[in-house]
Amino acid sequence: CFDKVFVCVMDNCDKKSHMFPAEKRLEMLRRSVEELPNVEAELWPGLVVDFARRHGATVIVRGARSASDFDAEYAMGIINRKLLPGLDTVIFPAAPEYLHISSTMARDMIRYGQPLEDCLPAAILPLLREMRKDGK
Repeated sequence: CFDKVFVCVMDNCDKKSHMFPAEKRLEMLRRSVEELPNVEAELWPGLVVDFARRHGATVIVRGARSASDFDAEYAMGIINRKLLPGLDTVIFPAAPEYLHISSTMARDMIRYGQPLEDCLPAAILPLLREMRKDGK
């Protein structure tokens, strides 16, 4: 759908803590997209509209697993367009096989040593296994 995709790793201020620091999440994201030549990933400390402005982006891509996800993303899209007129938000529905996957579920699977092949990108599994061995 897009010639170039920029992905930003941000801190969600609604989450009390993250399992991984932002730099580690960026590393995992970069490993996940390294075979996609038109995708770049970076850390971003501020608002996504400022990230879009910096990169000259005109579209923010979001995903939704449920109607409540859609409603939240739709409302955020309206706010983002008010902050940066001309910035659209495209919301893609999750494929049925991924509807059950959430960051909470993935954290629990990692924390309790459960199989990760069906819920996380294959490119980051060796890194996660290495981190388990090191106790990080």
